[in-house]
Amino acid sequence: QAAATPETVFRAQSRPRLLVVDDQPANIQVLYQILSSDYQVFMATSGAQALALCAARQPDLVLLDLIMPDIDGYQVCQRLKEDAATRDIPIIFITAQTDESAEEMGFDLGAVDFISKPINPRIVKARVRTHLMLKAQSDLLRSWAYLDGLTGVHNRRFFDERVNAEMGRAIRNQTPLSLVMLDVDFFKRYNDHYG
Repeated sequence: QAAATPETVFRAQSRPRLLVVDDQPANIQVLYQILSSDYQVFMATSGAQALALCAARQPDLVLLDLIMPDIDGYQVCQRLKEDAATRDIPIIFITAQTDESAEEMGFDLGAVDFISKPINPRIVKARVRTHLMLKAQSDLLRSWAYLDGLTGVHNRRFFDERVNAEMGRAIRNQTPLSLVMLDVDFFKRYNDHYG
């Protein structure tokens, strides 16, 4: 079996999921027309809706308007980056703001890119593709860091991160959480034999 590479992981994804967030439906429609032939495109018209969709759908990338009436793009970005379940989703701000301090603040909060309005369809496509490729590479490296090389089973690092994320989710949603611990008898023999 051939080793996984970022390119094969990216190509293997069945149409990556994009979330377009803008309070102006016309802006969403433009981005939908540019991107829908290559990607699954979800839409949100408010910051609150964007946060809910990110938690439920786990998009591969978010295209986020900066100025919105309820929760602005900065706040949405900050909340996504604070949540373990959504912190690895890349965020591209799409905005009419040309102020360098606005851009700097976005990068400080964890955005990966800025695209200025009015948008150029070729630039949008190129940047989306680039950031999806970078995310695929990051996801692949993360999966290698979380798997035991011998067994292919998730390791303690993965457990520690997932249990914290799942406990947070259970607390937020006020749902029960169960944990099963298993012990494999005489695993040392297996480990000694296979290295």
